[in-house]
Amino acid sequence: MASQTRAKPEGALRRISSVDDLLNRPAIRALGPLAGHALLVEAVRDVLHSVRERVAREAGGFTTEEIERDVLERVEAELAPSLVAVINATGVILHTNLGRAPLAREAVERVAEVAARYSNLEYDLERGERGKRDDHTDRLLAKLVGSEAALVVNNNAAAVFLALNTLAEGGEVIVSRGELIEIGGSFRIPDICAKSGAVLREVGTTNRTRLADYAAAINERTRLLLHVHPSNFRIVGFTERPALEELVDLGRRHNLPVMEDLGSGCLVDLEPFGLSDEPPAGRSLAMGVHVVTFSGDKLLGGPQAGIVAGAREPLQRIRKNPLFRALRVDKMTIAAIEATARLYRRGEMDSIPALAMIRASAESIAARATRLKHRLDEVPGFTARLEAGESVAGGGSSPGQALPTTLVVVEHQERSAQELAAVLRRNRPPVIVRVERNRVTLDLRTVLDSHEEDEIVQALKRNSEEMA
Repeated sequence: MASQTRAKPEGALRRISSVDDLLNRPAIRALGPLAGHALLVEAVRDVLHSVRERVAREAGGFTTEEIERDVLERVEAELAPSLVAVINATGVILHTNLGRAPLAREAVERVAEVAARYSNLEYDLERGERGKRDDHTDRLLAKLVGSEAALVVNNNAAAVFLALNTLAEGGEVIVSRGELIEIGGSFRIPDICAKSGAVLREVGTTNRTRLADYAAAINERTRLLLHVHPSNFRIVGFTERPALEELVDLGRRHNLPVMEDLGSGCLVDLEPFGLSDEPPAGRSLAMGVHVVTFSGDKLLGGPQAGIVAGAREPLQRIRKNPLFRALRVDKMTIAAIEATARLYRRGEMDSIPALAMIRASAESIAARATRLKHRLDEVPGFTARLEAGESVAGGGSSPGQALPTTLVVVEHQERSAQELAAVLRRNRPPVIVRVERNRVTLDLRTVLDSHEEDEIVQALKRNSEEMA
């Protein structure tokens, strides 16, 4: 019982437990197999150092039990992973801060299988000799988008950079001023172009660029005509830019390749589901675009990757660029892309979570929201109601366009919306919500399944019990 008495600052330094005494306390010793001796010693020493400093400042006393608790909390914090799964109740489907597209179950299983064992990553099983890792995705992706060849690198910025460096280094790239975009993370087309070794030749104005502007800029140093899909903004009003077919025809007449950065990586027509300005990559290639680049973890619904698809000749040149090796992807990314692509080939779009969320009807989400609202009505201290709202694609896709949804608006009789949102973030698993007009709103379009709905209810119940 003596250890439970709070030691006073006077003479307290002599009564602080030693490292060995604390390591031999049952609760700390029990962590040994999980944490390891070195981590336990480090945690004990750090906590004791803090206690000694506090006592020396006469900033308060201590008990051995308090020291032990601090050690246990420190060890738990050290062992806890930093990257954790969260429940996305924001209604932002491709939430960049939350990891963009969640993988399909088939892709997760393929990643786990390939990651845990040896694989034929760069081994040709037919010939019994060294192979190429991009063979696993080349033909499959090419068939999906209707190209002659396809390559995979680590993200779309890398895809754009590698293509420009290969096709236009030392020469000029013509692009409209209205397409000099910047997306999240300060990815700017002019910066990528400059780093690639190509010279950017801007034509037209911010809101109006005509085919004649491109034609007038072509000279002996021109290597490429670049078309950039405006991933995260819209210019409205008096606008003009040439149709992609016109740009392809201009390139053909001057023997210049046309490259398009599509960004979001749409493979199927999403207009029937409310996203009308995301052209599928295959459509651009069918128009005669030589090289198209796009992301793997946005509307495609796969892992982070940059995909380069197009005609065989420029793709072969890009494949031979020494930088390709520096930007290539690993076996787990290849496994996830291959599994996701096969779902497309089989027409199983709703097995890809991001596409299932986009394709989900407003009626189905309203039904889920109604069920959740009734469950939350039974949690003491909370009120819940339904409200019409909008979900968005996110990830720089389809700006200005939204999908109709039903929001569950949650309020607590004592906590503010910001406090409630913080409580939900601290839950395990964390629940990420939107706060609008001092209200917490839940959009079930991005809540994956009934299990995650259960987690939301339990998180609010725990909060209610803590407040009681």
